[in-house]
Amino acid sequence: MSRNGPYIVTGKIPLTTMEICDDDQGYCQTWREVNRYPLKDKYALCRCGGSKNKPFCDGAHAKIHFDGTEAGDYELFDKTTEMIQGPALTLADKKHLCAHARFCLRAGGIRSLVAKSDDPEARNNAIEEVYNCPAGRLVITDNESEKVLEPELERSIVVIEYPPRSEHGPLWVRGGIAIESADGKLYEIRNRVTLCGCGKSKNKPFCNGSHVEE
Repeated sequence: MSRNGPYIVTGKIPLTTMEICDDDQGYCQTWREVNRYPLKDKYALCRCGGSKNKPFCDGAHAKIHFDGTEAGDYELFDKTTEMIQGPALTLADKKHLCAHARFCLRAGGIRSLVAKSDDPEARNNAIEEVYNCPAGRLVITDNESEKVLEPELERSIVVIEYPPRSEHGPLWVRGGIAIESADGKLYEIRNRVTLCGCGKSKNKPFCNGSHVEE
């Protein structure tokens, strides 16, 4: 990313917009793709939240004197992570990465589901909720095989929208895309990461849910 400027994306990374969809009880459950942008070799995505051409940068960061100082840590995910063990699944939870996508609240909540993961329905719901966590705050492991379970995601960037609450969410970076700081240092490469798009996160470049408070 550029210093106090946009995210510079290279390498023909697909860009889409997806909406979070609720179930019939009002809980976040699924994703719906609503737009796929023309594929480009390189593009710049707004990081300050002020662009009139979102998700793309229009230079607003310079006009508003955006402070993009990065505070995100370089620790590996498995450091300072809470572990919640159930009978069939173990949940790893790194709370400060939360982007408030709310998939983990359905069907009694992720912790309750993990606690009764010897029940096939609870197990499947727990895995589904973790797979839908865009920030990668939640990671699930199968106790028997000791295998970390991860969704297969297209190497792409998704602009997250949540119409029921008129929320314009973060940028969902998927499929193991490298993220380089303004100083040229690489953050841990992960399958699921969310980057701040509103400019207000205290955990830049990562989302901390500040867009919910706008």
